[in-house]
Amino acid sequence: MCGIVGYIGSQQAPPIILDGLKRLEYRGYDSAGICTIFADCADIRRSEGKLANLVDLVGLIPIFGEIGIGHTRWATHGKPTEINAHPHQAGPIVLVHNGIIENYIPLKSSLREIGHTFKSETDTEVIAHLIEQRMKDGAGFEEAVRQTLLQLKGAYALCIVCESEPDTMIAAKHGSPLVVGIGDGEYFVASDIPAILAQTREMVFLEDREIAVFRRDGVAFSTITGEVLSKATRHIDWSPLMAEKGGFRHFMLKEIFEQPRAVQDTMAGRLLEEEGNVYLEDLGLTDAEMAGFSRICIVACGTSWHAGLVGKFLLEELCRISVEVDIASEFRYRNPVVSSGTLLLAISQSGETADTLAAVREAHGKGAKAIAICNVVDSSIAREADGVVYTHAGLEIGVASTKAFVTQLVAISLFALRFGRATGAISRERGIELTSSLLHLPAFIEEALQLDTAVESIARRYHNSSDFLYLGRGYSYPIALEGALKLKEISYIHAEGYPAGEMKHGPIALIDENMPVVMLVLRDRHYEKVVSNMEEVIARGGRVIALCSAGDSETAQKAEAVLELPSCAEIVAPIILSIPLQLLAYHVSVLKGNDVDQPRNLAKSVTVE
Repeated sequence: MCGIVGYIGSQQAPPIILDGLKRLEYRGYDSAGICTIFADCADIRRSEGKLANLVDLVGLIPIFGEIGIGHTRWATHGKPTEINAHPHQAGPIVLVHNGIIENYIPLKSSLREIGHTFKSETDTEVIAHLIEQRMKDGAGFEEAVRQTLLQLKGAYALCIVCESEPDTMIAAKHGSPLVVGIGDGEYFVASDIPAILAQTREMVFLEDREIAVFRRDGVAFSTITGEVLSKATRHIDWSPLMAEKGGFRHFMLKEIFEQPRAVQDTMAGRLLEEEGNVYLEDLGLTDAEMAGFSRICIVACGTSWHAGLVGKFLLEELCRISVEVDIASEFRYRNPVVSSGTLLLAISQSGETADTLAAVREAHGKGAKAIAICNVVDSSIAREADGVVYTHAGLEIGVASTKAFVTQLVAISLFALRFGRATGAISRERGIELTSSLLHLPAFIEEALQLDTAVESIARRYHNSSDFLYLGRGYSYPIALEGALKLKEISYIHAEGYPAGEMKHGPIALIDENMPVVMLVLRDRHYEKVVSNMEEVIARGGRVIALCSAGDSETAQKAEAVLELPSCAEIVAPIILSIPLQLLAYHVSVLKGNDVDQPRNLAKSVTVE
């Protein structure tokens, strides 16, 4: 939700800030704004809509200064209008904010009572007025910020400048991500690493309730109550070129085709083939600790929740341990039964998902251990968990997750194999079989990607449909859910994923000659049952698009459209199935003329509840 960039140094700030915002636009694109301090005055430009509108405005009415802040917005409080766009100003204070201030209404009321006037509908503007009032009461800029932060309830990542202290910039964090970049006599602040990676690779990650105060001669870190901190700098070895499209029409398509490499990178150095085992360098659990767990609880949101459902199938089958999967936003509000015998597995691409982070804290509060599966090193969830299995998808710019999802499935498979070997549920011989299946994955994905032209043809045939139904059983069921979600996210077509065996309990009423039904019909233990479900769809006039195993002539004869996938082991089949479903959603969206990489109303990282 929302992207923040800040700069202080000897260069002109606007080009740096606008470039950073461009790299963060996946976090929000309802409006954008920039402010610099020049000649001791705040100069602000804001525009409704995508960042390109702000860039055009700055080109028409230039802005100058060596200190500045910028913001790209995903609307929460207030409509996506210019007046609600950040930065917000009150007196000498100008700031940008990512997060939600839960107590802004009473704070706003008290400020109105003493004469403050508000221009926007946002919760953010309250923060600027609170700091302004503290300064009117006699506090300096830094102290006024600290006093204000102590009044706030909710989540925030803030970058703040002040006209009366034109050589100072302050950043603060609680519940929303914020990273500091260290340059040569210059400093950067951003919501995410890609925004400043072209400027520096030396990063400092702020923790909750921490402040960074930047002046021309250096940066000082402390808690909001004033305790001085010594923060370690981390070198980030990502290349800025990883964020470029590389000749593809959209980031999403590029990222779909990057999946063989991403899968290979996620497995690299981890598979111990001769031992039938896995090495997970940051897992943080001994074999004895793993053997001591009586159940596993997986928490995640959206696409990551679908990965968690696949994880349930894998862990229960391979490791013979009870697993439940929770939507993270529901987990802590139902007083979950969690104890020291429970292992929480938290899945999040960004490692900043607010509800998933809250679930980790809830589990810790009840004495459980937590392991994170995420893509971003040193993210909040990775830092708070007891151990982490990093995926190595690299930067994912497209809002609809593709390679991050697939690498999550790989990471879960690695974890399941490691857990099963540690507890004795998986023998060495079985482990060798499983590692062999995983090693073949990149080649299988390459083969599935060769279906792109065929998928595009199918998309042309069905893209004007108003509804889709996706059906699967076993490991294919969560992939049916994910396929439907992908189509919804970027094509805006209503789509539902369902367990094929539940079709007769409701969805069958929707099936008619206008309904495309995507059926996942692999030759596995559920094959005959799914074929029967397919017959029921056909009998009611449904238009079947079948994803089946290579050489399945029976399915090919019955379905209206067919995509044949390479035969593979059941545990890696969900990954192979995901590829054509991603491509189908992509091509339908393109044919409908939608913005594939930035679908309406969505943001890449949901860092507020």
